[in-house]
Amino acid sequence: MIFIGIALLAAVGLALMISADAGSLLGLSQVQTAQLVPMVILLIVFAGGLFSRRRRASELLGGVAIWAGLFAVAMLTYAYRDELLSVAARVAGELQPGVAVVDEEAGTALFRRGINGHFEIQATINGHTTPMIFDTGASAVVLTLADAEAAGIDTRGLRYTVPVSTANGRGMAARARLDSISVGGIARRGIVAFVTEAGAMETSLLGMTFLETLSQYSVTRNSLELRD
Repeated sequence: MIFIGIALLAAVGLALMISADAGSLLGLSQVQTAQLVPMVILLIVFAGGLFSRRRRASELLGGVAIWAGLFAVAMLTYAYRDELLSVAARVAGELQPGVAVVDEEAGTALFRRGINGHFEIQATINGHTTPMIFDTGASAVVLTLADAEAAGIDTRGLRYTVPVSTANGRGMAARARLDSISVGGIARRGIVAFVTEAGAMETSLLGMTFLETLSQYSVTRNSLELRD
């Protein structure tokens, strides 16, 4: 109990030192250190159980080592939380290609390159989830006939008069306007798109009529970042 009392006094002293504008501790800001104090107190209280009754020296040292290790892991996890979140996001991107890692504060959406070498994107067009491929070579958002119909576009009234080049060769497309499109939480309305004839393409493309509305988009080796 004496040990717990001394440790608690030390923790309280640390909190007072922070409130007195004493600067940073172990590279952490005052706010970060203050957030850490409650966790320290809890660890001290639990660790105090080690001293609640007489134990052999080996048991005591083993218990102290365990709690010291837990405290060190907690400190490292807190200190490197941004890096760990980044790693978790990358893992999630690998496991779920096309799903964006969204940073709402920064207004960004991050995608990982797929095994096929493309940036696959799950877009929402007119409320319908549409798989697409990021393509700066496409002058507009280009939809397959099936994706356009699934998004509620009346394809029967379209005029296929625009020549387009696709992976399957040259084909014809019709001009359309999307009520809404959202990619990684970045939403736009009234975007011009092309709808291709049946069989002209296998996958819809996220092209420049959407990309040019962004403040920035950047591609690194394995990552695509879109910024609202």
